[in-house]
Amino acid sequence: MNMKCFLISLLFLAGQSLNLHAQFFDSSNLPIVVITTNDGIPIPDEPKIDAHLGIIWNGGGAISHLGDPFNEYDGQIAIEIRGSSSQMFLKKNYAIETRHEDGSNNNVSIFGFPADNDWVLHGPYSDKSLMRNALAYTLAGWLMDYAPRVRFCEVVLNGKYNGVYLFTEKIKRDAGRVNISELHPDETTGDDVTGGYILKFDKWDGAFNDGFPSAYSSNLSGFGQTVFQYHYPKPDEIVPEQKEYIQKYIAGLEDALMSPDFASPATGYRHYFDMASFFNYFFVQELGKNVDGYRLSTFFYKDKDSIDARLKMGPVWDFNLAFGNADYCDAWYTNGWAWRFNEVCPNDYFNVHFWWERLWQDSTYRQEMKARWFDLRNDTLSDDRIFGLIDSLETLLQEPALRNFQRYPVLGQYVWPNAFTGQNFGEEVDYLRNWLTARLLWLDETMKTVDLPEYRIEDYFPPVVYPNPFRGEVKFEYYVRSDTPVSVEVYDMNGQLAGRMTDASHFNGINSLTWGMGVPAGLYFYRILANGNEVKKGKVVKN
Repeated sequence: MNMKCFLISLLFLAGQSLNLHAQFFDSSNLPIVVITTNDGIPIPDEPKIDAHLGIIWNGGGAISHLGDPFNEYDGQIAIEIRGSSSQMFLKKNYAIETRHEDGSNNNVSIFGFPADNDWVLHGPYSDKSLMRNALAYTLAGWLMDYAPRVRFCEVVLNGKYNGVYLFTEKIKRDAGRVNISELHPDETTGDDVTGGYILKFDKWDGAFNDGFPSAYSSNLSGFGQTVFQYHYPKPDEIVPEQKEYIQKYIAGLEDALMSPDFASPATGYRHYFDMASFFNYFFVQELGKNVDGYRLSTFFYKDKDSIDARLKMGPVWDFNLAFGNADYCDAWYTNGWAWRFNEVCPNDYFNVHFWWERLWQDSTYRQEMKARWFDLRNDTLSDDRIFGLIDSLETLLQEPALRNFQRYPVLGQYVWPNAFTGQNFGEEVDYLRNWLTARLLWLDETMKTVDLPEYRIEDYFPPVVYPNPFRGEVKFEYYVRSDTPVSVEVYDMNGQLAGRMTDASHFNGINSLTWGMGVPAGLYFYRILANGNEVKKGKVVKN
C-alpha cells in the first residue's frame, strides 16, 4: 500500500470510529494534529524517521473536525522522541522537522509563528494541569526579547488519539527566535568571530555533545563543576577559532565577576551582562520556583560585538516540574529562592552556577532588581494579568483535558515527582492557582527587603544571651537569614511556659528578641529555635 492510500485509510478509520478509552474523538476547540509514520512504525528516540503531518485548525473560537481538510499544514516531516527523564512516561514528547518531499528543510509558518522547520510537541504528563510550560513561556514572552511561542493541540498518532500537546518552537538561532547573527565556519577573526553564540547548562544527553568547563567551582564555597555546552553553532559545526573565542570571552566574564571590584560599572560584570535579561530571566524562574532552573535547560547567548557585546540570559525552557509540581529539594514550598538550590540539595550532581550567588552580593543588583520587580507587578505581572492567563487556559483546556485523562488515566495517582495529586483536572488547576498565589505573596514580601545587607556566613555567630543575671529584660541575640524564623521559649522552675516570643520578620544579619519585663525574680530556662530546630538552650536569672 502506498503512503497516500495508507493515510486515507487511517483517516477514514479515525473519522469513523476513533473511540478510545470510552471517549469518541472527532472534533476539538483546539487544532488537531495528525501524524502518520510510514507503515505505522513506532517513533524511535533517534534518529528521526519520515512521517506525514496534517494539521486542522479553523481558527480561535472555531471547532476543528477530524474529517476537515488539512488547512494549517499538510506535508512531510521527520520525527523522533525527545527529552531525558520524560522518556519514562507513557506519553512521549516529539521533535519535528518540516521537510519537502526530497527531504530538504521546509521553512513554514504554523499557527502564525515565524517560518521555520524545527518544532516540538510537548506532551504534559506529570504536569496534570497541562499548562505549566505554556504558562511560563507566555509569562516570559511578556518580559523577554524572545520566548518560545505555544499553541495547545490534540494529537492523533497513526490513527489513535494521543492526548493534549503543546506545539511550540525549538530554541535555535533565527530571526524569528533567538535573533542573533548567523555564524559561518569561515568567520574566525575580528568582529566576525564575536557572535552569535548560544550556550547552555544542561544534562549531557544526545548522540553528540561538546563544551568546556568553567575555571571556577559552581559554588562559591568551592565545590561542583559547571560545563558550558555549545548549542549554536552546533557542536559538530563550531570551528576551533570560534571555540577559542567564546571560551576566552566566558573566562574574562567570570574573572570580572570574581574580582574584588566585580560590582564596578566600568570594569565589573556589568561590562559583560545584559542586566535587563538577567532580571527578567530571574523573575520567570522564581515565579515558578523551578527546581531545574539556572542549572538545567538554561540558555544564554551573545551577538557580535558590533551589535551588542554583552551576554543575555534566555530563552527559558522546561517548566513542567515548576509551580509546585516537584516533591524534592523543597521545590513544592512557596517560600525560598530557587537560585539557592545548592544550599537545599548540596549533593545534586547538577549545581546552580556561581553567577547568581555572586550577583546577589552586589547591593546595587538587589536594589535594581527590587525596583524592576515592583514596576512589573504594577502592570505586566499583575495578579489580574497572571491569573487571567490561568483562567483562560483552564477554559481552553476543559473539554480536551477530559479526553486527555481518559487516554492517560493518571488523575488521582502519583506520577513522579508530583507534590500534589488532584482527583480531577479542576483540582490540579486550583492547586496551581493557589500555589502561585502564595508564591507571589512570598516574593512580594521578600522583595521589600532584598536591598538590605546580605547574610554573610563569615559574620555568623551562635546566639548570645545577656545580661545574665538581669533586672529589667534579657536579650536573646542571633545572626540569621531574613527567611529563617526564630522563636524563644522560656520556662519557670516548675517547667511551666513563662513566655514564647517569635521573630518571623527580620533582616539578614544580627537580630534579637527580649523578655522579662514584669516577670517575678527567679531562675528561668530558655530554648532558642531557628527553623523549628533548637540551636541553644540555657538558664537566666532575674534579680
